[in-house]
Amino acid sequence: MACNGNMLGLLGVRKSTGLVSSLVYPSSLKVGKGFCPLVAQAFLARVKFTRSFCASLAEVKPAVSTMASAQKKVLVPIGFGTEEMEAVILIDVLRRAGSDVTVASVETDLQIEASRRVKLVADMLISNCTEETFDLVVLPGGMPGSTRLRDSEILQSITKKQAADGRLYGAVCAAPAVALETWGLLKGLRATCHPSFINQLSSSLTVGSRVQKDGIVTTSRGPGTTMEFALSFVEQLYGKEKTDEVTKPMVMRTKDDSGLVKQEFNRVEWSFSKTPHILVPIANGSEEMEAVIIIDVLRRSNADVVVASVEETLEILASRNVKIVADKLIEDASSSAYDLIVLPGGMPGAERLSKTESLIKLLKEQADSKKVYGAICASPAVVLEAHGLLKEKKATAHPSFSKKIADQSAVSTRVVIDGNLITSRGPGTAMEFALAIVEKIFGQEKATGIAEAMVFPYP
Repeated sequence: MACNGNMLGLLGVRKSTGLVSSLVYPSSLKVGKGFCPLVAQAFLARVKFTRSFCASLAEVKPAVSTMASAQKKVLVPIGFGTEEMEAVILIDVLRRAGSDVTVASVETDLQIEASRRVKLVADMLISNCTEETFDLVVLPGGMPGSTRLRDSEILQSITKKQAADGRLYGAVCAAPAVALETWGLLKGLRATCHPSFINQLSSSLTVGSRVQKDGIVTTSRGPGTTMEFALSFVEQLYGKEKTDEVTKPMVMRTKDDSGLVKQEFNRVEWSFSKTPHILVPIANGSEEMEAVIIIDVLRRSNADVVVASVEETLEILASRNVKIVADKLIEDASSSAYDLIVLPGGMPGAERLSKTESLIKLLKEQADSKKVYGAICASPAVVLEAHGLLKEKKATAHPSFSKKIADQSAVSTRVVIDGNLITSRGPGTAMEFALAIVEKIFGQEKATGIAEAMVFPYP
């Protein structure tokens, strides 16, 4: 048999393996009649290449599969009277980590009114979750929200199955005592809860930790510990590297943080003759943690807080897809006068606030009248600085926006007060920001009392 180019066609004989095709060694290439060393050598080279290529594909395929399976499924149930800060912080932080978070209502409707009258809209009813498998089931607290969760037979069944299957579960504030303890899911386990419910934990292993993990169950104490609580789940689900990645842009305080917590310049008294009337505008893309923490804390102080949507509808979709229903549209809210207007951040929420003419008009009138106004995160730069409302003022903003602040002297401080202006940096500073507002209006004793009830260290 002559050794020619036609023999190379023999190299195309293949056998399917399911991943790629592998080459079959033709019998005509065996030593003997018709043997051609050139073709045999070419064939062996191609076999070597194919095996190498096949091996590389085998390495790539599991990597893609691992990435696809990295997203964890989380269930966060809510009910009437759920503590809105706890619910929203859990949802927001876990979604920042890449989790597929389902917010499920234990009520007959998707919309619930939380403990401080923030209206949240769930993704689905708890009855639609029975066939799902979750990597984590975590209960926010609040009263009577914790009792509403406890009394949901479907949620109880889901959570008990979660525990029986060895998957993660947890609760914060009143919920460890009111729900998990009642369901028998803390027996023999170290657990904690809000100080006012600690006596309802029957276990002798009750502890006072801010966050307590024992095996597959994790519990925590209140609104002021919920960010730590949520981040503990990020670490359990994804590892420390992901936790650090999520923590940094939130501007959380760390043990090594040597920066200033609060600075005040050009001190003036914020005093009002009656209950303070406060406007908190929200938009699609507003940062839900910042918005809800501000609203919740100020309502705890008994301020009259109006939540106004700058969109065409009352319901907005926040930056991590939390659905919040405002009290009014901005057009309806703008006819009133306010003692304080305070803006949450988040993108593109801050941009949408900045483009709302009626809101900017209110803010400019507020500043001209020497009334109090403030903003957090992106909003000091994107809204206030952009519209000349930081002129000759010291302010701070989120690290990714702080360079847009004209006066850079205080941009690294967590909360900055300059006369009738207050600004702050991000979700991790929102509690300090809200409490600083309470302190300026009502005094330090009031702010400290609210902080203690939330299990948050202040000042």
